[in-house]
Amino acid sequence: MPAEHAVEVLATGPLTLVQDAGRPGFAHLGVTGSGAADQGAYRAANRLVGNASGAAVLESVLGGIALRARGALLVAVTGASAEVVVERGGGRAAVEHPVGCSFTLGDGDVVRVGTPSAGLRTVLAVRGGFAVPPTLGSRSSDVLSGLGPAPLRAGEVLPVGDAAGEWPEATLLPSAIGWRPGWMLAVTPGPRAELAGDAGWPRLLATEWTVSPASNRVGVRLVGPPSSAEPGREALTLPSEGMVVGAVQLPPSGEPVVFLRDHPVTGGYPVIAVLTPEAVDVAAQLRPGDAVGFEAVGG
Repeated sequence: MPAEHAVEVLATGPLTLVQDAGRPGFAHLGVTGSGAADQGAYRAANRLVGNASGAAVLESVLGGIALRARGALLVAVTGASAEVVVERGGGRAAVEHPVGCSFTLGDGDVVRVGTPSAGLRTVLAVRGGFAVPPTLGSRSSDVLSGLGPAPLRAGEVLPVGDAAGEWPEATLLPSAIGWRPGWMLAVTPGPRAELAGDAGWPRLLATEWTVSPASNRVGVRLVGPPSSAEPGREALTLPSEGMVVGAVQLPPSGEPVVFLRDHPVTGGYPVIAVLTPEAVDVAAQLRPGDAVGFEAVGG
């Protein structure tokens, strides 16, 4: 992609970050893997524009992003269900595109992603990827450590890189997210499941949890009915031990925390369950107020 190809940021919505496949291999330094919160949506977006593995994309929380193209670009939006509209230059009519397809932008065209009707995060990929400077080999923004690019601001210009591979064979993919009320997260028992007591695992599976507004890329905090919190859980603390994405910690409140991509590398509360990789993507799309449950799978 020629160096003059870029996008000008007109609006960012509540939060838009540059993300890629992540920053693995630095946990011993206290640096988590980070990367796109919904890896399925990330891979689908890059596939639709024919990018090489690891190309950087834009991840937006609750939409609201608007970009103006500099030069002709191939673009795709995946993830949460949102309205995607391209305002053509030269007085041509605006065109709406579904999430999960690729489309072209001419020089001066503007693409706008609206507020999702379901789901939380949309992913926008451009052929060639976004060529912001990497940190420790990754262009991901880590909100816990502060590594990587700062959140986008209106007026910034992001250069398009040369991470394009073969031209894509598909211009439309089934949406990576099939949203419906009442999500289930597939889990296997965690390494400290027994510390939740005889009732802990059954209660985790039987309770309908609600996503707390205190959730972010570090983790999804869940709130249960009053009976789910048990007194005396102060004893369930441990010496800090390693944590992984998808770990379900049980703090003294009795209300679980699901670790996402920017999770801390250690923690001192029992991990009573671990999400499957697919369930981590689902958890990344939960928004405050969503109802969610856990479903045990083999393992």
